[in-house]
Amino acid sequence: MLLADKNAVVYGGAGSVGRAVARAFVGEGARVFLAGRTLATLDEVAAELAGEGAAVETARVDALDERAVDEHADDIAERAGGIDVSFNAVGHGDVHGGPLLEMSLDDFARPIATAMRTQFLTTRAAARHMTRRGSGVIMAVTATTGRLSIPEVGGTGVSFDAIESQCRQWSCELGRHGVRVVWLQTTGLPEALDQTVELFPAYGTGSAMTRPELVAWMRRSTHLDRLASLAEVGRAAAFLASDHAAAMTATGINLTCGAVPGR
Repeated sequence: MLLADKNAVVYGGAGSVGRAVARAFVGEGARVFLAGRTLATLDEVAAELAGEGAAVETARVDALDERAVDEHADDIAERAGGIDVSFNAVGHGDVHGGPLLEMSLDDFARPIATAMRTQFLTTRAAARHMTRRGSGVIMAVTATTGRLSIPEVGGTGVSFDAIESQCRQWSCELGRHGVRVVWLQTTGLPEALDQTVELFPAYGTGSAMTRPELVAWMRRSTHLDRLASLAEVGRAAAFLASDHAAAMTATGINLTCGAVPGR
C-alpha cells in the first residue's frame, strides 16, 4: 500500500474533494483524520469509510481559526506519533455569475482571503511537526480557473494562483527539512456541482447554463473531451502523498485533461 502506517489530516473532509481524497488515502493504508466545521457530516463520511475497514477519526475544526487549527494538529501529533500528510480541501466561499465591474470588493476578496488564511494556518500547523521528524507532505487543490482567463468567476482564479504561489514559498523554506509541498490541479468536477442549482452562470457564453450544458462547455476546453473524476483526484492525491513522488515538490499534478497544457 502506498500510505501504509501514515497519518493523514484532511481539512474540509466532508466536501466532495475531501471525501474522495480521504477514501483514496484509507484505501492505501493511511490512518485519516477528517477535520471540518460540521461534525455531523464528517461523522457520516467516517462511518462510510469505517464500513470499508478504515481507521478514521473526526474533529470539528474551523480552518480559519488559528488556535483551533494549531491545537488540533498538536493533538494528532501527540496521540498518533506525528503527521505525515496534510491535505487542504477547504471551500473558499466563491461568488460567481457577475462581471467584476458589478462585484463588491468583499465578494471578490473573500475567496482569496479565505484560501490564503486556511492554507497558511493548516500548512504551518502540520509543518511544525513535520520539520521535527524530517519528513512530511503538505497538499492543496487548485483548478483550471487559476490558469485560464474565464469571465464571471470573481476571485476564484486569483485564489488558485495564490494557493500555488504560497505552496512554492512553503516548499523553498521546508524542503531542507525533508517536507514536500505540492498540489493537484483539476478540471471542473461534475460530481462536485451543487445538485440543488438548476442554472449555472454564463461564464461569458451569453446565457445561463443547465448542468448538462455546463459540463459540455467545460469538456470542450479539454484535449480528451472529458473531465477529471473525483476518483481520479483521490488516486492522484494518494500517489503524490506517497514515497513514489518523493522527488516532487513546489509543483502540482496536472489533472486538467489537457485544458491547461504543461509547461
